[in-house]
Amino acid sequence: MRTIVIWCPDWPIVAAEIVDGYPAQEPVAVLHANRVLVASPAAREEGVKRGLRKREAQGRCPHLIVLEHDPGRDMLAFEPVLAAVEGIAAGVEALRPGACALAARGPARYYGGEAAAAERIVEQIAQQCGVEAQAGIAEGTFAAGLAARAGVLVPDGETADFLAGLSIAAIGRPNLVDLLRRLGIHTLGEFAALPGADVLDRFGFDAALAHRLAGGRDERPLAPRRTPPDLDVSETFDEPIERVDAAAFAARGLAERLHDRLASHGLACTRLAIEATTETGEELVRTWRHDGLLSVNAVADRLRWQLEGWVRLAQNGQEKRIVRIRLVPEGVVEHLGLQPGLWGEAGEERDRAHRAMSRVQGLLGPDAVLTAVLDGGRADKSRIRLVAWGDERVARGTEAPWPGRVPGPSPATVYPEPLPAEVLDEHHQRVQVSGRLELGSPPRYAQIADEPAVEIKAWAGPWPIDERWWDEEEATRAARFQIQLEDERAYLAVLRNGSWFMEAMYD
Repeated sequence: MRTIVIWCPDWPIVAAEIVDGYPAQEPVAVLHANRVLVASPAAREEGVKRGLRKREAQGRCPHLIVLEHDPGRDMLAFEPVLAAVEGIAAGVEALRPGACALAARGPARYYGGEAAAAERIVEQIAQQCGVEAQAGIAEGTFAAGLAARAGVLVPDGETADFLAGLSIAAIGRPNLVDLLRRLGIHTLGEFAALPGADVLDRFGFDAALAHRLAGGRDERPLAPRRTPPDLDVSETFDEPIERVDAAAFAARGLAERLHDRLASHGLACTRLAIEATTETGEELVRTWRHDGLLSVNAVADRLRWQLEGWVRLAQNGQEKRIVRIRLVPEGVVEHLGLQPGLWGEAGEERDRAHRAMSRVQGLLGPDAVLTAVLDGGRADKSRIRLVAWGDERVARGTEAPWPGRVPGPSPATVYPEPLPAEVLDEHHQRVQVSGRLELGSPPRYAQIADEPAVEIKAWAGPWPIDERWWDEEEATRAARFQIQLEDERAYLAVLRNGSWFMEAMYD
C-alpha cells in the first residue's frame, strides 16, 4: 500500500520548547539512559550527536542544555499536529511522538497527486502548528518513514531499489544489526537478498519480519485477519483519570489484559486503537502502528504516552477527565512464537530469567534473590536498598531534594569499600576543608591507593555531609567533591576525619 509518513525532525526538542519553553535554537540535548537521544542543530554544530554519554556531550559543548526524555511531553505536543493532519486527511495513525502515517490513495486523488497531497499536509502543519515537517511516500510505513527522513517521494514500484543501498541499522533492531554486521551484511539490500526461510529458521520470527521490510514488503503478507469482536479490552473508572501516575497505572493493567487475550487466540498486535471517553461524553480516539509485534510493554508504553498527552491537555485548561478506556487491536497477525536466535538474543529470555529467579527463591527462600532500589539520600552507597525479588520496588524519599546531595549524573560504580586516596594542592600538600567549608587550597593532584599522583583536570564541590549531629556515636561530618583527572577518569571523592577516599567512579 502506498503510504505517506509525516516526520517532524528533532521532535523531543521541539516538544520541550512547545510545552516547557526551552529554546530549541540553543544547544539542547535530550537524554535517555544517560545517552543523547536527540540533539538540536546548534548542539550538533558543537559536535554533540546521538549516542554520546552525557559527560562527553557536555565536554564537547559546556553550555549544553540537558533534558531528560519525556514521552508524555512529546505526545502532548504532538496531539495538535495529529489534529491538523486529520483536518484534511482521514485515517491518520500515530507511529510515535513526532511521526504519523496515512494511506496515500485518498489524499492523492483529492489533491491531484501524491506530491501535491504531501505538500498540502506539510503546509497544513506549518500553518496550524508552526512546526517543521517532512513527508515521505513509499510502499509500506517502514520505507515511507525512511523516505520521510530523507525528504523524498519514492516512485511507485521502486521502493526495493530505494531501500537496497541504506545501512542495515535502519531496521532498528540493535542486536540483530550487530549480528548481521559480524556476518558481513551491511545494507538492507544484502539482508533482503537472503532466503526468507533461512532467515526465519536462523534468526526467528521478528527477524523474518525485518527481512520482509528490508525488501520493501510491508506487514500485509503476514496474513493479518479480521479482528474477532471479543479481542478489545476496556476499563471504566469510578474516579476520572486526571493525574499522570494514575494514567500509567491504568495503562499497565489494560496492556496485560489485552496481551493475555491475544495470546489465548494465538495472535499478536501490529496496530492498536486507543479510545477514551471523558466525563463530558467526548470521544477521544488515536491509532498507533508498529513495524513489529506490539509486546505487552510496547502496548503499555503507547497507552501511557497517549493518556499522559490527554491528561496534560486537561491540566493545561482543556477539560479531559477520562472515565473509560478501550483498547482495540485493529491489526493482528498469527503469532507462531519466537524462534531462538543464533546467539540467543531472540526469544523469551526475560520470562526464562524470571522463572529461574523464582525457582531459586523456592529452593533457598525469599531473601535469596535481591534487587536494588535507589532511595533518597545524600550518599550513593546509602541510597541503595535491597528488596526481595517479586516485592514492590518503591523508592522512598526521592521526590524532595536532599540538602548536600551531589548533583547528577550518578556514578556508574560505587565501591563496597572506599579507596584510600590523597588529594593534594600545587605544593603537594593535603587539601583540607574548614568547618565553614572553606578550602585551604585548590585541588591539583590526586593519588589513589598506590598509584602515582595524577593531575586534576576539573573539580566541583564541596558538598557537605552533617548527619545525626545529635548522636555523638553516629554523627558524621564530611565534604564530597567531583574530580576529573587528566587521564579522563572521574571520581566522587570524600574528605572524612582528615582523610581522603574515593567513594565511586563515573563512567
